Amino acid sequence: MKMNLMSICSSSSESGSSSSSNAWLVVSHGLVAGAAIALAAGAYFRRSSKLRSRVVGIIPARFASSRFQGKPLVQILGKPMIQRTWERAKLATTLEHIVVATDDEKIAECCRGFGADVVMTSESCRNGAERCSEALQKLGMKYDIVVNIQGDEPLIEPEIIDGIVKALQGAPDAVFSTAVTSLKPEDGFDPNRVKCVVDNHGYAIYFSRGLIPYNKSGKLNPNFPYLLHLGIQCYDSKFLRIYPELPPTPLQLEEDLEQLKVLENGYKMKVIKVDHDAHGVDTPEDVEKIEALMREKNLS
Repeated sequence: MKMNLMSICSSSSESGSSSSSNAWLVVSHGLVAGAAIALAAGAYFRRSSKLRSRVVGIIPARFASSRFQGKPLVQILGKPMIQRTWERAKLATTLEHIVVATDDEKIAECCRGFGADVVMTSESCRNGAERCSEALQKLGMKYDIVVNIQGDEPLIEPEIIDGIVKALQGAPDAVFSTAVTSLKPEDGFDPNRVKCVVDNHGYAIYFSRGLIPYNKSGKLNPNFPYLLHLGIQCYDSKFLRIYPELPPTPLQLEEDLEQLKVLENGYKMKVIKVDHDAHGVDTPEDVEKIEALMREKNLS
């Protein structure tokens, strides 16, 4: 896989005007506390410049997905999807350890069956980052970096895992790193395909389920290099420990994207651009697409 390291690189929101107002009230009550947490932690991260060398990969998995119940256990050419993700992650060279973090005994039993280490986490975790944070604390070992490996992209490239780890290690002012790839025109208005824009120094500016940037014509510009966000994410472990304490933010709630809470609290996020065909499984229909692709490429 060709990788371009040119350093450009989900909490639940409620719909409707009434729920939106409630969400804003919750946010406003937490802003002062959140700002204090962010300010104190930000001062630490600005002082820290040592190489973050100890890396753990965590695959958060829950059974009760609103869009696809039991998704981690769906069969992909004879193997559970969570197993295919774990097998791909094990090929990464930067990971010292890999665990599955779940709140479901069926998933835990399945993962132990194919040899994965499992950490049981609370049902109250609102997104993958919070599940990773709880798992990190329960592991009881000191890690400098945590990679949140999305269990719904069973063809993730191990080079991408290594790439975002190295990007975070090389950016001491960042607490988060992730990857993007070129957006296919047909995915431009798909809300399940998250878009990203970055600045000239390779840091994320914004993420959206809508098309960004959005031009006056209201149509996709075939000549613009739109970026698709890949779900894999990498955190400084000290930041991940305080992440659940940060209150929900307006943009995070509106877009239902956990990355926005990081940006809204003033933290920096490093982004790399990779050459990768994203094959996430968001709906049952995506399973057939993945299997067809694997047969085409002779992947077992």
